[in-house]
Amino acid sequence: MDLGERLYALRKSKNLTQDEVAEKLKVTRQTISKWETNQSTPDFDKIVPLCELFEIGVEELLTGKKPEEIQEEQEKQENNEEKVLTKQEVKEKSAKVVSSSIFIYIGAIAFLMIAIPVQHANPVVATSIFLLLIGWATARMIKNYMSMPKFEKTKEEKKQEKVIKQINGIIGSICVAIYFIVSFITMAWHITWIIFIIDGLICQVVKLIFMLKGDEEDE
Repeated sequence: MDLGERLYALRKSKNLTQDEVAEKLKVTRQTISKWETNQSTPDFDKIVPLCELFEIGVEELLTGKKPEEIQEEQEKQENNEEKVLTKQEVKEKSAKVVSSSIFIYIGAIAFLMIAIPVQHANPVVATSIFLLLIGWATARMIKNYMSMPKFEKTKEEKKQEKVIKQINGIIGSICVAIYFIVSFITMAWHITWIIFIIDGLICQVVKLIFMLKGDEEDE
């Protein structure tokens, strides 16, 4: 709804004629007609009298938004501003999630290595608990990386990312070789797959180290 339509609707809501509005504002009826048909707009000195006549605020007259709508928009904007994190805050938050997830990974592996051979726990139950812990840690990291806002990377960060990929690629190749060697020697194919989880754990540790190193350099 444009200004002319709002003026027309407001006048009708007050059951006023164009002549009555013109008389109160000390203008001609033709002027009111032009305002309502958007042939012209009210002069600056007529804005306040119009608001007083229709008992509304200036912003409501000009934008059509009611005070409660304006307040709601302001609150939403303030909430959004509060949720905006700096690049450093995002890195710190991510480091906490990754480090705690690594701890869960280590705990899960330690549990599986102790529960079955040492505590003689039911293999099915122990493995189920192990997988639940691994799944929980993985879900936390996936959620963290997917929810991270996008920042433009610096040359140093791009270089760092390249180094991390190269290191993790080497670690991955070593872990694959170890997996096949250990599996063929022990024939324990049912358990040697844990090596790949350890591989993922080491890769996350590498990322965390570089992340913390970057934080120290920023400071």
